[in-house]
Amino acid sequence: MRAVDLIAKKRDGSVLSPEEIDFLVQGYTRGEIPDYQMAPFLLAVYFQGLNDEEAFALTQSMIQSGQILDLDDLPGPTGDKHSTGGVGDKVSLVLVPLVSACGLYVAKMSGRGLEHTGGTIDKLEAIPGFRTALSKEELVAQVRKIGCAIVAQTPDLAPADGKMYALRDVTATVESLPLIASSVMSKKIACGAQNILIDVKVGRGAFMKDLESAQKLARLMVEIGKKLGRRVTCVLSPMDQPLGYAVGNALEVKEAIQALCGEGPKDLIETVCDLAGELLYLGGLANSISDGVSQAAAALRQGLAAVKFQQMIEAQGGDGRVLTELWRLPQAPLRWVIPARNCGFVQSIDALKVGLAAMSLGAGRERIEDAVDLSVGVLLAKKVGERVEMEEPIATLYVRNRERIGEAQRLLEESFVIGEKPAEKRLQILGRISSLD
Repeated sequence: MRAVDLIAKKRDGSVLSPEEIDFLVQGYTRGEIPDYQMAPFLLAVYFQGLNDEEAFALTQSMIQSGQILDLDDLPGPTGDKHSTGGVGDKVSLVLVPLVSACGLYVAKMSGRGLEHTGGTIDKLEAIPGFRTALSKEELVAQVRKIGCAIVAQTPDLAPADGKMYALRDVTATVESLPLIASSVMSKKIACGAQNILIDVKVGRGAFMKDLESAQKLARLMVEIGKKLGRRVTCVLSPMDQPLGYAVGNALEVKEAIQALCGEGPKDLIETVCDLAGELLYLGGLANSISDGVSQAAAALRQGLAAVKFQQMIEAQGGDGRVLTELWRLPQAPLRWVIPARNCGFVQSIDALKVGLAAMSLGAGRERIEDAVDLSVGVLLAKKVGERVEMEEPIATLYVRNRERIGEAQRLLEESFVIGEKPAEKRLQILGRISSLD
């Protein structure tokens, strides 16, 4: 087989066999197929798609490119969570310690940049000393001891996905349904969890722009999970406006800590509790989803999730004092307040433009080699439905380089639509697709 022939085959819309897909994946992982050949293959998939059998074969090959974590001997049910990515999505920072405090064992492998914002690993690295690179043995030992860990992708677990995702991130091929499904499920299954929750974001600030596409992605991931013997639930949640108020790595860590301490934004806390309820039910720790939501809310209220987060930080070498001393997180040297140009009610906030504003300040990356500035970002002052007066702040930019303010301000001002009447209340959960149904 030759890579160039398989690229042409997929470019022309033909179906690849499992053997052909495995040839490409394993060859790329070993360095035998270069970026300049994998990139056009990913582009061909972006335009031509993969059928369900191809997507399953791609997932299997990505899993088999490395080792699979064995969590079967842990003294309780195992779970994992993934989000397809959105603006201000710091859910994992709150959810993982929360469900762990409720008895679920979580070994979560996360990624870095999500184009216009940093990924979960970028956010965690805003915590001084936090170590995201753990060996397989260290990861299992930590989960056994304290119940949870969040780590970066390693050379041992689904290395094909780590390498392919980095290439997708800088070749405009992230927004491909089968590539997203294979990427997510390969990571989750390689991490060994039996119960997997996927938060599929829908809307302007997400990879899935409409509900129909999100439902197709959810069904595909559930089917892949079922074929590989996992219980999977996909929850569809909106991403038309940022989740919470903070967009930017250190800013989002701060907001996540506030949520863990029961003081965070209402939409973030409600979303986290809803997802926790799903995952606890999926793992058999709750009699129903609503029972799981109640357990999660109690763990937040009692401070158990905050304690668990501090344990995780300290187990991974981080400074646990950040929970009470938020000034220890990276601080941008400049702040720039953006005032409202008219009065009324916030009708909508374009999440994508807010994310791009944060990226223009340095909070995201355009190329693999780009460094992310962990201190910069956007802190919204208003959300959809809230009243705003003329010249009242709608957002604050956290800035290192003054020259970047203009573009970020333009994008922020364009993202807000202010009208005379209050906006309708929006649902936090748009639907669910589960292997339990």
